[in-house]
Amino acid sequence: MSVDRALITIGADLLDELRDPMSVSALWDRYSRHQQATKNAARVTFDWFSLSLAALYAMGLIDTSPNGYLRRAHVPR
Repeated sequence: MSVDRALITIGADLLDELRDPMSVSALWDRYSRHQQATKNAARVTFDWFSLSLAALYAMGLIDTSPNGYLRRAHVPR
């Protein structure tokens, strides 16, 4: 598997895109546009995207806001 398709790499990219709380579909749109702009050869499918979100959630790096949007979780130092 290429590094570009590793869940942790995709997760890091998603955290970069998740500057403000947003819906899953809005994050997917933003991430897809970013992939197209960078002409990433290893295109990420929605399944892989959702697995990356699940991994971020399991690690406690993202959660949901009261209105149901995804957001970065507060990680104490």
